[in-house]
Order: sequence, then structure tokens, then C-alpha cells
Amino acid sequence: MLKRAVFLDRDGTLIENRGYICSFREVRFFDDIVKGLRLIRSLGYLTVVVTNQSAVARGICTESQVRALHRDMNRYLQIHGVGIHGFYYCPYHREGTVDRYRKESGERKPRPGMLIRAGRDLGIDLETSYMVGDDARDMEAGRAAGCRTILVRSGAGTKSQESSGGIGGEAADHVVKSLMAAAEVIAGETRKE
Repeated sequence: MLKRAVFLDRDGTLIENRGYICSFREVRFFDDIVKGLRLIRSLGYLTVVVTNQSAVARGICTESQVRALHRDMNRYLQIHGVGIHGFYYCPYHREGTVDRYRKESGERKPRPGMLIRAGRDLGIDLETSYMVGDDARDMEAGRAAGCRTILVRSGAGTKSQESSGGIGGEAADHVVKSLMAAAEVIAGETRKE
């Protein structure tokens, strides 16, 4: 039987977007993250991070630094009982300065490749899953993968209007202020099923 998941953008959704970060020392989780993840997990959803990491293509971070950062993030979350089931990242960018990473990729959001790969790897039913992020690219990737979408206004989403328009809002099924609010939307819809 396929599982349901909540796909989560990283920067601006789980953690403050502080530019290109390469170590856990630079991570600042938003205040309600543990509580929001706890609610999502209590509903039976897997939690999967899907993140563009062009810092690798730009020569700012290495892939091993990105993997170590994700490992350390997960350790922190596991201590609080809300570890992430999978981390997927795209190191490619067509304007990269590192030759091996300078290319187009179907995994780079707004393309849905990371969600589709995670779906295969983890046995996820994409149509009963959600994509939660703070940017239009997150909403486009989620929609292209067949997921329901929730735009949070904790990162890039703060730049958009309070209406459903603005950055990603026109493509989102829901627009909320935080991951906790997104978790409450998911809980409400799940309980109606």
C-alpha cells in the first residue's frame, strides 16, 4: 500500500532563508517547526524535504557539506521526535561555475523530479500527498507531481500579497502563514476523508 507524504521545501519553510548555507551552525529553524511536524506525523504522513541547492553548482558548498547539513538537521529533529523520512536535493544549475553541476535538471524545482524520485523510493502516493513551500517553484513542482499545494508565508511568501495571488499563491491550493498553519490545513482535510 502506498504511503502519503508532506513534501517540504527547506529554506524559507523549515528554516530561515539566510542565503547559501553550508553548515548546521548557520541553521535557524522557525519557531513552530517541531509542533507542525509532530502534527503532520501524527496524521500518518511521511515528511520529505525537497530542496534546490545551487550552492553546489556555484562552488559555494560541496555535496558532502549539503548531506552533512541535512544529517545534522535530522539529528536535531529526531531529538524532538520528528525526524525527516527523506532528504532530496538538486545540486544542478545551468549557470553554475562547477562544470559537472552546470546543467539543466528535471529535479530542479519547479520541475517535479525530486518529488517523483522520492515517490518511487519511498512508496508514496503523490495524489494524496502535499507540497509545502514558500515559493512559486515549490507550488509548480507540487502541482506537476500531482500533489496538493500549500504556500507558506514564512520565507519568500512574505513578499506576496495576503490574497491568494502573489508569489506562488495563484498556483497554491492553500495560502497560510507558517508550517504549523499548513499542518492544521492538512489535519482538517485528512479528518474529512
